[in-house]
Amino acid sequence: MLSITIDEMTHALYKLEDKGCRATLLGIGPMSETLIEAALILAKEKDFPVMLIASRNQIDSDEFGRGYVCNWDQNDFVQAVRSIAGKIGFDGLCYICRDHGGPWQRDKERGDKLPPEEAMDIAKRSYLADLKAGFDLLHIDPTKDPHAGPVVSMESVLDRTVELIDYVEGERKKLGLPRIAYEVGTEETNGGLTSEGAYTEFIEKLTNMLIEKGLPLPVFIVGQTGTLTRLTENVGRFNPLFAEKLSDIAKKYGVGLKEHNADYLSDAILLMHPSLGVTAANVAPEYGVVETAAYLTLAEIEKTYGDLGIIEHPSLFVQVLRTEAVRTERWRKWLMGADAAKPVDEVLNDEQLANLIMRVGGHYTFEIQAVKREMKVMFGNLSAHGMDPQKYTVETLKRSLERYVDCLGLTGLTGKIKEEIQKGVQS
Repeated sequence: MLSITIDEMTHALYKLEDKGCRATLLGIGPMSETLIEAALILAKEKDFPVMLIASRNQIDSDEFGRGYVCNWDQNDFVQAVRSIAGKIGFDGLCYICRDHGGPWQRDKERGDKLPPEEAMDIAKRSYLADLKAGFDLLHIDPTKDPHAGPVVSMESVLDRTVELIDYVEGERKKLGLPRIAYEVGTEETNGGLTSEGAYTEFIEKLTNMLIEKGLPLPVFIVGQTGTLTRLTENVGRFNPLFAEKLSDIAKKYGVGLKEHNADYLSDAILLMHPSLGVTAANVAPEYGVVETAAYLTLAEIEKTYGDLGIIEHPSLFVQVLRTEAVRTERWRKWLMGADAAKPVDEVLNDEQLANLIMRVGGHYTFEIQAVKREMKVMFGNLSAHGMDPQKYTVETLKRSLERYVDCLGLTGLTGKIKEEIQKGVQS
């Protein structure tokens, strides 16, 4: 794969913007190995940079329980991406990124209300594993704190952000590793950076603190543009004027505006992003829902064949997927009201609610052995009758990804970035 750093890529992107060539980078949540394959195949076809953004719940160190994506730790993740890239002949730009790194960023850590010192120590150890594995970008996000109430003070966020960057930079230099990029801030609507004044104050104070310590400035600063993902829709209200203002503020300090929660945004809104100066946008849960929907479509075909006697022994995929999705209890953090507190047995007896949880949270179960077993049976049944279920799933994910690639102006961007960098070298 190409060896252009995220810093070099974003600087080239800004130069292209000055020439009227605008694009918004896409951060892709690596919800599964199949999604990663789909993303790299599409990137090979459409020549755009891939940023894979893994949260700590998705991928983390063995000592912290790894993650729900393939049960990978950081090294597994990096090796898997390289292996997939080699298999499909992808040699473009691909960046391994940490999304929402920091203290209390695993659900269990927040639920256990770990003391601040312990939470920060765990965050540092997780970042160190990211660093050693070869991550390209780390999101420094100390904006969750079960001891601080709904909003962590800006002073606390600033102090912890600088402390964490200082730690990572110190370890990076000790290990003799190349420079990496940083992202700071949060997308949470209650995260404190929801006004123009607060956003400016945060960037200004952070910039001064980092310069004073001789630390690198971030490449991205997350800002709240009004997006908010809930279940299978974006329930926020995207504010184009505010997005443009935040972008202008960030650019004054030499950094890019990063938007989170871009899942399910309309084409009309996505098409505005490059012209508004949004440097990058993250999408994750939507792809998990899309992959689950693909499997449920395949299960519907298998059931039809079973009812007709074409398939003698259909799998129990849907029943097992639904049961295991409910049993994970990960849905409790995104369901609202009384439903979020219902006992598992009660939810399993509520077919409508259980089906909703399966469709929205099915991706949490892909590595559970019972689900893998029934998926293998289903795939085998369909393959025996001339279908290619894996190809169908990959193509379904590609279609979902392609909508973002097209709307955000990403097609051909890798070639343009390479050309811009080469011009800089020659001059």
